[in-house]
Amino acid sequence: MLALTASPAPPTMPTRRSAPRRFGVSCAGAGFPPFLPKEVENIKDPSARKLATRIERLPVPVSFSESCIMSSCVRPLTLSNTSPVVLLHGFDSSCLEWRYTHPLLEEAGLEAWAVDILGWGFSDLERLPPCDVASKREHFYQLWNSYIKRPMILVGPSLGAAVAIDFAVYHPEAVEKLVLIDASVYAEGTGNLANLPRIAAYAGVYLLKSIPLRLYANFLTFTDISFSSSLDWTNVGRLHCLFPWWADATVDFMISGGYSVRTQIEQVKQKTLIIWGEDDQIVSNKLAVRLHCELPNAIIRQIPDCGHLPHVEKPNLVAKLIMEHAQEDCYKEIECVS
Repeated sequence: MLALTASPAPPTMPTRRSAPRRFGVSCAGAGFPPFLPKEVENIKDPSARKLATRIERLPVPVSFSESCIMSSCVRPLTLSNTSPVVLLHGFDSSCLEWRYTHPLLEEAGLEAWAVDILGWGFSDLERLPPCDVASKREHFYQLWNSYIKRPMILVGPSLGAAVAIDFAVYHPEAVEKLVLIDASVYAEGTGNLANLPRIAAYAGVYLLKSIPLRLYANFLTFTDISFSSSLDWTNVGRLHCLFPWWADATVDFMISGGYSVRTQIEQVKQKTLIIWGEDDQIVSNKLAVRLHCELPNAIIRQIPDCGHLPHVEKPNLVAKLIMEHAQEDCYKEIECVS
């Protein structure tokens, strides 16, 4: 298992609804797309603000909706001849998770997409579609088929790694390589949460977006974060929760059973790069070793002094690793020691 010398962290910075709900004043005057909640204006992080101005909604046709879903993503500034890099996000997050790493990939000349998974992020879900695993998979496939159209390097952090594995197994023609970051792939879906009465499920998801809980999660997720940065990153991380359909979509995912990809891991054929923060307090490093052993064609890189989201905490290293993986054509055989 190879550990990498860490570069400095980014600077500290400070029931289905029948009618739409208004968010207040438009954000268009500040350069933000008008569909974002007005609270985006309160975010101080300049990288998050800049990436937020580039979020757009693209029509994506799906079989489970009579109309296209206006789906949020950040499209690349330029197209390239190399394989596109498509960045997913973790559980209950958004494309803003890539505010530091996405620009670095673009500066290196890669065609980088940051895509919101159905049910989270900034898509228009006023007419709430199903948000179970099969629907998330079809939605992403149709987005890929409509706009990306070439085999991609698919990057999944945390629960996004389960999304990536599931997608790569079902649609191998769409995925050239995988990058899995601090992968949450051994949970049995949402477990007992799937059996909660709806009223209890809604109570749980409302707690999920609370500022105290998100602040606590930040201190678990990152190795060294100030309170001011944690508060601002909380505002970034929960921005999508302010849409009126967020709770409905999250409850729908929860009671559907969620992702359970343990049996799919050995079916992955793509070359895979596993990236792991050595100080991850969310998903154990022991699971990094297990995943490396079970994936047929994988290498692993650990980042010291780094927690659960290396692409937020150590973006320079993560961008470098993704770029090297994108350019790597052959792997050395690596013996797996149990």
